[in-house]
Amino acid sequence: MAIEVNVTSTLRTLVGAKSVQGDGATVGALLADLEAKFPGFKDQISGDDGELHRFVNVYVNDEDIRFLEALDTPLSADDVVSILPALAGGSR
Repeated sequence: MAIEVNVTSTLRTLVGAKSVQGDGATVGALLADLEAKFPGFKDQISGDDGELHRFVNVYVNDEDIRFLEALDTPLSADDVVSILPALAGGSR
């Protein structure tokens, strides 16, 4: 089942678009599929332990997966996943 995945500019350089399609029954499986399609993808959002970096927010239909089932959050074909690494910066 194809899931729409929206990414911010930091990940767009890796995937080549604002939105890509991935497959997976859970968020974790979806991220594994994106890693297979775009090598280095998971390195951008997770640590060596496979857990998401604390500054990376993942939403399924605007719901933060931290308040759902985290990487085990189930997905269906009409879901939209958004991956938003936090950005820092600005001027003094």
